[in-house]
Amino acid sequence: MAGKLLPRAFCAFSLFVISCSLVQAADSVRVASFNVDASTPVGSPLAYDSTIGVQSPLSCRGVVILSDQKPIVLCAVDWIGISNGGQTVFRESLAKAAKTDVSRVVVHSLHQHDAPRCDFSADELLADEGLENSGFDARHARSVVVAASKAIEEAIKNAVPITHVGQGAGVVEKVASNRRILGEDGKVKYTRFTATRDPKIRAFPAGIIDPVLKSVSFWNGETPVAVLTYYATHPQSYYRTGLANPDFPGMARNSREKSLKIPHIHFNGAGGNIGAGKWNDGSKENRQVLADRVAEGMKKAWESTTKQLVTTADIRWKTTNVLLPVAEHLNEEELVKTYKNAEAKPAERYTAAKNLIWLKRCQEKDPIQISCLNIGEINVLHMPGELFVEYQLASQKMAPDEFVAMAAYGEYAPGYIGTEIAYTQGGYEASARASRVAPGVEKVLMDAMKELLQD
Repeated sequence: MAGKLLPRAFCAFSLFVISCSLVQAADSVRVASFNVDASTPVGSPLAYDSTIGVQSPLSCRGVVILSDQKPIVLCAVDWIGISNGGQTVFRESLAKAAKTDVSRVVVHSLHQHDAPRCDFSADELLADEGLENSGFDARHARSVVVAASKAIEEAIKNAVPITHVGQGAGVVEKVASNRRILGEDGKVKYTRFTATRDPKIRAFPAGIIDPVLKSVSFWNGETPVAVLTYYATHPQSYYRTGLANPDFPGMARNSREKSLKIPHIHFNGAGGNIGAGKWNDGSKENRQVLADRVAEGMKKAWESTTKQLVTTADIRWKTTNVLLPVAEHLNEEELVKTYKNAEAKPAERYTAAKNLIWLKRCQEKDPIQISCLNIGEINVLHMPGELFVEYQLASQKMAPDEFVAMAAYGEYAPGYIGTEIAYTQGGYEASARASRVAPGVEKVLMDAMKELLQD
């Protein structure tokens, strides 16, 4: 009644509720999502051709995880690879936008082939030779960095409180197959590329793969806020069309995002030696078939989701720096000669410039960061290069009682990263053309994963 004092017990209860609310607010986790167009303009270089149009938009998308710690930025880009100075510019800009440390930002590519490259260091070297914007359109790439940074700033203003984090897993049928088919002598006899027309090569068993697609989702009570998915395979169905497109993993992601009506960020796992070759002869209609199969795996992972309460105390961001052993075939004198050779093809000069920068980084002991997002029993490793699937399978064995997902294709400069034995077996992935690390890379990365997963 008006004018009457409230009972002392009621006042005490009210103060308790207010106090609890304040503690909960101070201890809350929030998630902000961002998504900007990363499609190349007509005339700009894709990985292997010039852009003649956009079949389906490329994207640069991700989430920012906000808590009482410094923000964490997880970003995935529909490009073939981002290396050296490309990684530096992206991560520094996104970190500034999120007001966090560069060490708490990861940028991964999905490795589609009708999509551009990005290496600002290589472009700067070539600019001195009058070849700027030849390997990729650096002006466009920088505009994507700016757009993503602005999108992060805006997204943080509308970050959504998170009460639960979810985990799920679903088997993807008839998509992944191992590219390296060994003969009786233990050497690579056939390479089953992502479009394999020879039925004899397609007929070999799928080989060593990880058929499981994993998902991590963020929830506000019963309302989903965003989902991240992870699956290991080369993402090509067919390419060299001149039409920018995110290929079948991007199509699957877009389809699920439309269905769920929440942001969906997809990461390529350790798919360096994995492709769709067993199930794909390169026919154009197979792109939609593969997309539907991946989307079905995403749906299974979503439907299997189990949730756990989450507070800031549950979030850990762990990093370690590694020095990858550089491949012996990289020769500084030859690389300089090639990138400066006006008679060489622009693509050869760009590759030489990129490889020279990687070689010098290794000589100067400039490390690569490996990181792990840990939320309760969920672990997500962030790895460099075109990593072999054996690393992904090994990481799961390192924490057998926990959920372990992996995003590869971070720092793209090392190229393919095989297992130690792979370098004795031959094949494209372990060749001088493809890999820019030495066989000792396996121990370095396995030790790093153990450090992050088992500490």
